[in-house]
Amino acid sequence: MCGRYELHAHPAAIALAFGLPRPPHLAARYNIAPMTDVPVVRVGATRERELAHMRWGLVPRWARDASIGAKLINARGETLAVRRAFEMPYRRHRCLIPANGFYEWLAVAASSQVPAHKRPMHVGMKDGELFGMGGLCERWLSPDGEVLDTCTIVTTDSNDLVRPIHDRMPLILAPRDYERWLDPARADVRDLIAPYPSSEMSAYPVSMRVNSARHDDASLIEHDARGDIEVLHDAHEPAPEPEQESLF
Repeated sequence: MCGRYELHAHPAAIALAFGLPRPPHLAARYNIAPMTDVPVVRVGATRERELAHMRWGLVPRWARDASIGAKLINARGETLAVRRAFEMPYRRHRCLIPANGFYEWLAVAASSQVPAHKRPMHVGMKDGELFGMGGLCERWLSPDGEVLDTCTIVTTDSNDLVRPIHDRMPLILAPRDYERWLDPARADVRDLIAPYPSSEMSAYPVSMRVNSARHDDASLIEHDARGDIEVLHDAHEPAPEPEQESLF
């Protein structure tokens, strides 16, 4: 699952990393939540890559109303070609979602000092560089003629780093694979749906403030040393959900 992520890279760095013709107009966001507009990279009508803004939570073309998007913020990579909601976007409308990191919540067992809870963890690249998450996008037309562009983040099995935190993680694509993923003429990209190498990634505890989507500032991605001791535990012990780990 991926229910929260962050993107704080300079627009020029985003343009360079994703082959955009010009830097996009983007502000840093440290707590990006579902059902908000997010930047995605896609191939445009001129066959150039472009950055577009779409609502996070895919609404299929056949949907009766847009509320279904709240249930489709993620798409399991193993079922993209067969699940009705994702079959067409997987074949025709794949995209990349730029990120500097994503958040997952690690179950922390109760101790004499603290009750059982979930500790937010920031997961990203060891070098702090940008990466592209595999996504799908779709255009929905309401009965009133409203056009709504939406997207979802593809997930895959977790790698060794993320597995103690969560059994799923976003599909992260290597830059050499961006072109294949974005090209609708390349129908068979199943081999790209795999966990990203653990050796290139890192995870560390961050402030509990990230639990609320109301908080959005650079302090959210700082290493919270107070959480280091808490994460040494059996990750499979039950713990209550944070107040706003999920928005629905």
